[in-house]
Amino acid sequence: MNSALNQLIRDAFADAATDVFLVEDEPPRIRRDGDVVVLHPGPIPRVALEEFWKSCGVDPTNQLEVDISWRLPGGSRLRVNLYHTLGRLAAVLRPIRDSIPPLSELGLPGPLLESWMQRRYGLILVTGPTGSGKSTTVASCLDWINHNLSRHIVTLEDPIEFLFTNDKSLFSQREIRHDSADFATGLRSALRQSPDVLFLGEIRDAETALTALHAAETGHLVISTLHSSSVIETLDRFSHLLKSETTGALNLLASQLVGILSQQLLPRLGGGLFPALEYMQNEAATRRWIMENRLTDLQDHLLKSNEATNCSLLEYLVASVQQGYLDPDVARSSCARPQDFDRAMRGITG
Repeated sequence: MNSALNQLIRDAFADAATDVFLVEDEPPRIRRDGDVVVLHPGPIPRVALEEFWKSCGVDPTNQLEVDISWRLPGGSRLRVNLYHTLGRLAAVLRPIRDSIPPLSELGLPGPLLESWMQRRYGLILVTGPTGSGKSTTVASCLDWINHNLSRHIVTLEDPIEFLFTNDKSLFSQREIRHDSADFATGLRSALRQSPDVLFLGEIRDAETALTALHAAETGHLVISTLHSSSVIETLDRFSHLLKSETTGALNLLASQLVGILSQQLLPRLGGGLFPALEYMQNEAATRRWIMENRLTDLQDHLLKSNEATNCSLLEYLVASVQQGYLDPDVARSSCARPQDFDRAMRGITG
């Protein structure tokens, strides 16, 4: 492979990039602090990207797109998505990290998440849009288990984003297509591997959703992600996935759900990114509302709850502005109803 492109990728990640974007006949770009910026003015020729595709074991003339993991020669492993755009070759690269930040460094509700991780069974969902830090949150949670509890943790990922080093726990990390055909097949197989904790990279369909709930029901702690922007949207999406399944599927969700953490990353005052959160722990009243799909009651509960186990995004954004983490305009634009933010900032509730 082209040594100059190798060095460019190496330098990009050394320069605090979280992603590298390579597009034929375009200058290479990186994502840093959430923004996509040009790394080098020179365009990348097609021949260089053809060599890169082939070094990843992919023929650009036969495949249109693929997700793989790949090792930079003499360097670290990367998650790579190869694709075509208007007939041109392209790639997005992200490092597969073995340095995992602790919960205390991520600005997350550590005591709450630690209490969830100590559960012997149930379903935990970490949600948010693409690029919101879901994978980092889950990795930090799994690493907390690794250093504090003796568990067998089986992960199913597409592709693997973090590498874990066994401490008190044993990890079996499995990559879709390399170690298992798909999430549903891998999950069914994982249940025969004596797991205590199961991590599914993403719940994408009804079969996986129901299998995850059955795994929780039979005594496993299941952690997974969804592309949804709030606690209520997560419940709505999950319930829609289950509608094609048995009539008791919502009852299963209500009984097995431990909690939902929804997050997005916003520009922090002074630079960097700040996690804006919404979370809900599933308890007696919420179980009944989930079972009956009463999303309005769940939303009201989230907005009015004074418990440390629940926090609405609106409450979190207001507190973040008041504590100097977020610009008011940034926080306001992140609300589904900006007028609610205006009222809350004036101290008007209800």
